[in-house]
Amino acid sequence: MSSITLSDLEFIDRETLASTFTPSTSEATGAQPKRSLPASTAIIDVRDSDHIGGHIRGSTWVPSSDLDFKLPELLRTLQDKETVVFHCALSQQRGPSAALRYLREKERVESKGEVKEEGEGVEKAEEGKEGGKKQKVVVLKGGFTEWQEKYGMDEELTEGYKKDVWEFGS
Repeated sequence: MSSITLSDLEFIDRETLASTFTPSTSEATGAQPKRSLPASTAIIDVRDSDHIGGHIRGSTWVPSSDLDFKLPELLRTLQDKETVVFHCALSQQRGPSAALRYLREKERVESKGEVKEEGEGVEKAEEGKEGGKKQKVVVLKGGFTEWQEKYGMDEELTEGYKKDVWEFGS
């Protein structure tokens, strides 16, 4: 059984997460600079049917109801990320629970030397395990509800925002 508990989880506030977005320009179009999520960071949105009214730019939607069978894929695709941020609507239940399940599965798989890239053997997994950096897994404090209160209208940070969905729920 894993030694990772709910009290081990770290939280990140919306301002700190927003500050990680960096300006990027499209050289091909010469478009106005837009802010984007750094390649070293992943945001996993585990809202279910409440995944309406917008989402954090660059986030990946993995409904909490799908998390168990998506965990192996997430472990593979996120293994090179320095920071993984989980969130739901309020980050009181589903977000922390998803982060905890991810951390426990990561611990279990790494202890068996099973983490590997497609086409790579266990040797590559062991090499990454010993020489790699420790991945930081955090939960967005206040979830998307708190995020949208400050950044919902900011198109550089929030995509698909629908103010009318949120105006009576905040």
